[in-house]
Amino acid sequence: MHMRRSDHDHGPKDIPVRIFIEDPEGLTGTDKTEWEVMAAKGESLLEVAMDAGINIEHACGGVCACSTCHVYVEQGMDLLSEATEAEEDRVEEAPGLQRNSRLSCQCEILREGPITVRVPSWNRNAVKEVPH
Repeated sequence: MHMRRSDHDHGPKDIPVRIFIEDPEGLTGTDKTEWEVMAAKGESLLEVAMDAGINIEHACGGVCACSTCHVYVEQGMDLLSEATEAEEDRVEEAPGLQRNSRLSCQCEILREGPITVRVPSWNRNAVKEVPH
């Protein structure tokens, strides 16, 4: 499924985001476990990752209807939009739930500052479509 992009303008890409990937081969096709990318206010963490070539699962297309884009926000939670009740309901379905668990499709960057995210290795869509 294709990701639904946010429908508003983004600012300049001047916010540093560090992404740690526990399954780099599965998500990027490389062995690179740490990625440093730049993001813009208004982007979701899922958009930031996908634009960098980090293929975080998002079975619902990024509309908060599943929990496959579950990540851990290790730094910068206060720089992101607050979780809605719908997100909290969905993230509870994800395995490995922690206090810093979020759905990357729902984490909109609101303020400048460093953000660190960890993508767990077990967070894979078991029913992933294979391209023809």
